[in-house]
Amino acid sequence: MRRLRRIEPGAVILFEDETTLRWFPPLRGMWATRGQQARVPITGQNAKRVLFGTINVRTGHRIILRRPQTRQADFQEFLRLLRRRYGGRPIYLLLDKAPCHDTRGSRGLAAELEIELLWLPKQWSELNAMDHLWRPVKDEVSANWQWSTVDEHADHAERWVLGLSDREALRKAGILSDDFWLGHL
Repeated sequence: MRRLRRIEPGAVILFEDETTLRWFPPLRGMWATRGQQARVPITGQNAKRVLFGTINVRTGHRIILRRPQTRQADFQEFLRLLRRRYGGRPIYLLLDKAPCHDTRGSRGLAAELEIELLWLPKQWSELNAMDHLWRPVKDEVSANWQWSTVDEHADHAERWVLGLSDREALRKAGILSDDFWLGHL
């Protein structure tokens, strides 16, 4: 990851990550009456939605965009949304090198929109605060539950993340930890 020499005043520092929600639920261990297997009714179909999300390191503000895929066009739409939401403020976006992020088109659009992409090291998802925020979504919204539609599932996931207070989001994302690796910001 490139080292920042100076953060501009009023700059927005965001962690970005996406999560895939499937209509077929992730199955996890759960409680059931002794001697009886827990039942999780499922359709057998498996549509998906992708949530692109950011969390602001300083404020806990979150932005989410629902898309059908994780293609470069989907990520680029998210970059445009970030620029609209943060106006002319400088934006530093910490993210992994997922294929949709690391294309000539995505890098070019980020430069055009004056969004600085800061790449996290490969295989170190624990450094990405947004990744930490997606984990409880999978446990508390997705696991062991078949929603009526994949969009209903995505609605609940979005509401869960956006319904957290800013402080609660910062805590769940690990940003308030004494050990947070960017605590000096």
